[in-house]
Order: sequence, then structure tokens, then C-alpha cells
Amino acid sequence: MEKHIKPAFNHIQKQNLKTVNILDICFGLGYNTLSSIYYIQKEKLDIDLNIYSPELDMSLVSSLKNYNYPKEFDNLKKIIISLSDSHHYKDKNIEINIDIIDACKCAKKIDRTIDIIYQDAFSLTKNPSLWTTEFFSSLKKISSKDVILTTYTKTPLVREALNSNGFFLYEYKGKNVRKSILGFLKEAEGISKSL
Repeated sequence: MEKHIKPAFNHIQKQNLKTVNILDICFGLGYNTLSSIYYIQKEKLDIDLNIYSPELDMSLVSSLKNYNYPKEFDNLKKIIISLSDSHHYKDKNIEINIDIIDACKCAKKIDRTIDIIYQDAFSLTKNPSLWTTEFFSSLKKISSKDVILTTYTKTPLVREALNSNGFFLYEYKGKNVRKSILGFLKEAEGISKSL
């Protein structure tokens, strides 16, 4: 919530977007996707969400309905079951697609510009291909001009890969979490410390 969701939606609210396209890099247990839904419901934001998320581990996605999520997600159970069973969920305001695919190939499948990128893949040591200059280049190609990229890492290699693709990087400190990075394709207003 503090590293990804709050800074992303704070930025999005300044854009006055009514439909937000999110790329959640590596779905895992779905915390970023589910927290996004929880947040817009809790804050009563009038926003429609389109979320696309690549994930290699089909057995993990299929087991989501058996996972013991925090109570904050109790009213999202219908979404969790649908994602677990069909890797898809759709209602009037939300559409989620989990694609069982290598995240390096996902940008080629996206047919809309992305407003939020949750770059929350496994670490550089465990999953180096998702932190390269080439990977961030593919993300830039599908990004809106006002995109925000959130990530937990501050490693010099990742900063260089993002910088070389024209991302302006800012250090971000959420409540009770370590500092992280926010990336934008233009200089951000209201954020003080640039990296």
C-alpha cells in the first residue's frame, strides 16, 4: 500500500483520469492488484480499473482462492475466486487479466497505454531479465506520457536502466517502509528529491 498504491493513485488523481490502465509486473499473490481495488473503494474514487498482469506460475494463480488474505480483502473474495479459476475478472468498473506468460514478452500483448506500472518483480539477483534496459524500454513504449512506475529497489543498475530510458527518478518514503523509487517520463511536480 505504502510503496506502490498510495503514490500511484496520488499521482493519478492529479491527472483526473476516469479510467486507469495498470500493469502489475508479476501477479504473485495479487497484493498490488487487490490493494488497488481496496484503495479506490475505501477512498470512494470514481475510477474504472483495467489491470493486466503477467505471471509465470499458473499453479500459484490457481491456488489464490485457498490463500488466507488479510481481512481488508474480505469483500474482494468474488474477485479472488474468479482470478483463481479463470485468470480473469470483469464487472462494471474493473477488469483484470492475468496472463500466464514471461513478463519480458507482456508488453507486446498490451493494446492500450499504461498509466501505472507496479514494478514488483523478484529481485535483480533472482529475476535479472525484468530489470534490464531492454525490459524498461519495452515498458516505456506502452506507457502514457503521465505514467508512474513504482518499485521497491534503489540499486544503481536499476536506476541506470530506467534513466537510460528517459525515466525521471524520485526517492519516495512511505509510512513505516524503506525508501523506494518512483519513475516518470517527465519531471514530477510536488515530489522533492530527484535521484
